[in-house]
Amino acid sequence: MAPQTSTAAKSAPAPDLGALPEWNLSDLYASLDDPKIKRDLEQAEAECLAFEKDYKGKLNDLATGPDAGAALAAPVRRYEKIEDLLGRLISYAGLVYSGNTTDPVRAKFYGDVQERITSISLHLLFFALELNRIDDAAMEKAMADPALGHYRPWIEDVRKEKPYQLEDRIEQLFHEKSVSGYSAWNRLFDETMAGLRFKVDGQELAIEPTLNFLQDSDGAKRKAAAEALAATFRDNVRLFSLVTNTLAKDKDISDRWRGFQDVADARHLSNRVEREVVNALVSAVRAAYPRLSHRYYKLKASWFGKDKLPHWDRNAPLPQVPMRSFKWDEARDTVLSAYGAFSPKMKDIAERFFNDRWIDAPVRPGKAPGAFAHPTVPSAHPYVLLNYQGKPRDVMTLAHELGHGVHQVLAAPNGPLMAPTPLTLAETASVFGEMLTFKKLLASTTNAVERKAMLAAKVEDMINTVVRQIAFYSFERKVHIERKDGELTAERINELWMEVQRESLGPAIDLRPGYEVFWTYIPHFIHSPFYVYAYAFGDCLVNSLYAVYEKAEAGFAERYLDMLAAGGTKHYSELLKPFGLDARDPNFWQGGLSVIDRMITELETLDGRA
Repeated sequence: MAPQTSTAAKSAPAPDLGALPEWNLSDLYASLDDPKIKRDLEQAEAECLAFEKDYKGKLNDLATGPDAGAALAAPVRRYEKIEDLLGRLISYAGLVYSGNTTDPVRAKFYGDVQERITSISLHLLFFALELNRIDDAAMEKAMADPALGHYRPWIEDVRKEKPYQLEDRIEQLFHEKSVSGYSAWNRLFDETMAGLRFKVDGQELAIEPTLNFLQDSDGAKRKAAAEALAATFRDNVRLFSLVTNTLAKDKDISDRWRGFQDVADARHLSNRVEREVVNALVSAVRAAYPRLSHRYYKLKASWFGKDKLPHWDRNAPLPQVPMRSFKWDEARDTVLSAYGAFSPKMKDIAERFFNDRWIDAPVRPGKAPGAFAHPTVPSAHPYVLLNYQGKPRDVMTLAHELGHGVHQVLAAPNGPLMAPTPLTLAETASVFGEMLTFKKLLASTTNAVERKAMLAAKVEDMINTVVRQIAFYSFERKVHIERKDGELTAERINELWMEVQRESLGPAIDLRPGYEVFWTYIPHFIHSPFYVYAYAFGDCLVNSLYAVYEKAEAGFAERYLDMLAAGGTKHYSELLKPFGLDARDPNFWQGGLSVIDRMITELETLDGRA
């Protein structure tokens, strides 16, 4: 691990961004030494032990006895309450840790809480396993009682896991060893990545400000940042290869024991999406590479007076177009205005994130890179993490994460078991929020040069969301499939990475030496294998949804918010019906991809006028 003593000032946000908010986590717990944490851990353990004692081995009798619906609803309600308490504890620990992953005190706290909750929740494992052993007819009869019928969506989701369920003691072993297995490797990755330093023009920077230089208007800075990233990633590639190999093997073992046929089937199951639907999405996007990414990057290279762009210029701002910087208050007002024009209710919810300090925006040494919206638990509220540096893309990121946050607030009344949304729809609100913000900014732009810059930035975002994420998915598939036959060397992983990047980016992007190790910093590969296709799913879905919105009469916003409020209570196909959309239709994905196609055509038209 690289030294963690680099100068903090180098990665601090520029002062002209204004005061950046830091979140207030006291709605969960006051501090790391809050006595409520110890009390809640003890209460959770006592409740889990009592729950196991009261119900283990008895669910089938309850399901076949008198008043089966009410009899089964009682333990489900207790289970739900325990889940909320455990979720509050681990959410707080995770958020505190993400604020500075290099702080040993926070790291120990997070590790200790995670370990304790893993141990405590062992006493809950039996519940889903026994629910799935109840006869289908008996369960259906019990769910006719509204008390249990309320939980039908959750129960049906649990029962979809039934074919892949193992014997109780094996499930217990898998659960207990997760702390010393994949969770430990996840933590090693996070702490290593947060501790890495990248030497750019004599400065030692953390990863976020270094990646930010890849969007700088100065080409020399972009090149220097890319070379610094490559140098540090190369120095650590053996470690990242070991982490990748270990987690791929760990997943392979779990998949084989559970009987999953394809390396991504477990993700499809958790997403509640059919394999053939994902395959259709992937095929449609890969077939569109030439008319989307290949075509766009050729156009962009021409703007720079080149046939090819080096990889560090892929996300460069347009030449001779000033890079606008957004102060925090301006970014806030831009997003809230766009949300409010669509739905006052949506704006009101988003505004709470600012007023109630649910956002952590500054770049800090050790802070988790990237951005996220954490739902925590329905009895509390979500929190948003950003690394805000004033770029236009940072405004879009704010719009994106607030979309998640609004979604999570709206879904919370469904309770801890049914509020979570499968990934098939988890990116819908976030990408829709981005689109609202982009369209508002574009509509207010009359200058042709500025419009061209905005369109180009949006096309690049969409390519990064659709093309890049499907390339990531293809890369993961190659790694996980080859790992079945033995460990992959760093060189082999590099080769697989370059294969998918060449295919997806096309001939106008020159992948220079050093780019082969850029796979090392993508956290989704580590934390959530095969998560990435959800971004493409969400973007294409939102493109189609937005097209409906532009043609819709009154009532669209209400239907849209109702869709978000459903949380995990309905399958994506059912939620899309009111909008006349069907993701299982092979032509569905073409509609979403055509939006990107048309934007590139508009750029070509603007280019012709120049």
